[in-house]
Amino acid sequence: MLRISRLTDYATVVLRCLAGHGRSVVPVSEIAQGVRLEPPTVSKVLKNLAQAGLVESFRGASGGYRLARAAERISVAMIIEAMEGPLGMTDCVAGSACVHISHCGVRSNWRLISKRVTDTLSEMSLADLVQSVPEFPVQRANRLSTLKHRNERLVCKQPRNESP
Repeated sequence: MLRISRLTDYATVVLRCLAGHGRSVVPVSEIAQGVRLEPPTVSKVLKNLAQAGLVESFRGASGGYRLARAAERISVAMIIEAMEGPLGMTDCVAGSACVHISHCGVRSNWRLISKRVTDTLSEMSLADLVQSVPEFPVQRANRLSTLKHRNERLVCKQPRNESP
């Protein structure tokens, strides 16, 4: 299964929090409290994001972090790469050496798949993540999973506007 790491997930939450503060410098303790994570975890995430140039750090009594650029200019792909390294569906596509490269018949297919995934992640920005999207109801997700395993078809309709 394709899945981002927990720290990458936390990075999106931390960046969403910083985006909500505009250009203000926000202390780690305030970010941690706002996203309900432990300060050392938030610090670890912010260190990686700072190294990638997505956030700026400020030391001192008024220290903390803020976005290094507008949320619209930070893509989901940039966030994932900051936390996990180069995007690629397989090792050879991500740039790692592969002993099977000379006789692999699917490398070009994985490159195409990887490019499409990367393009999609690059098109979505942090600003998009800040926008509220209605949650997909758990009951529907469970039903979809059950039907999928039975090889049945289900046409998913948009959820009704329900009050939280």
